[in-house]
Amino acid sequence: MKKLIGEEDIRLAARKGQKLNVDTDTVITPAARDLAARLGVVLETDGITGERCRFEQRIFLNKPFHKIAMASDHGGYYLKEELKGFLRQHDFMVFDLGPANAKSCDYPDYAFKVAEKISSGEADAGIMIDSVGIGSAMAANRVSGVLAAKCNNVTEAKSAREHNYANMLTLGSKIIGSTAAREICLAFLNTRGGAERHKKRISKILNHK
Repeated sequence: MKKLIGEEDIRLAARKGQKLNVDTDTVITPAARDLAARLGVVLETDGITGERCRFEQRIFLNKPFHKIAMASDHGGYYLKEELKGFLRQHDFMVFDLGPANAKSCDYPDYAFKVAEKISSGEADAGIMIDSVGIGSAMAANRVSGVLAAKCNNVTEAKSAREHNYANMLTLGSKIIGSTAAREICLAFLNTRGGAERHKKRISKILNHK
């Protein structure tokens, strides 16, 4: 059974001047994690749990996106090139991870490149474009600390951020046109994560073994 650490546990540890041990069977609520940071309560973790905690902290920090990793496969190459310039005009720092042309290539290779930039903290968010967008989302979600969402419209893009704290957007160049893609990208990148109840649900996803 999972052990749950809440705000009362943090306050008790703060009063006693104690550290709290966190292992893979421990779930810390986002509110408790925020309170621990404010009160200076140390959360001791093992390697795997520590990594998960860092991912949670980064995702729930909920700061504006600025550094964007972007890539595509051959099917999404031309849309990538268009969106890259468009986002730079809107003051986003875009890292183009390839490909350099529209020759045939494998979407998982480029989805992993984008996801790994997010996982390492080198990018705040990522965008990956293939023909449909599903495969790239599946690949990206194999990388720790990445929450990739395939979105076909602005409503889905906003929900992916507000409800799901997604940090990677995948698009299908055969599904949406360039105008829709621009609107979706801006909606995704400019929307913050939502209410505390959503954090709790995403925490369950991030901490599932």
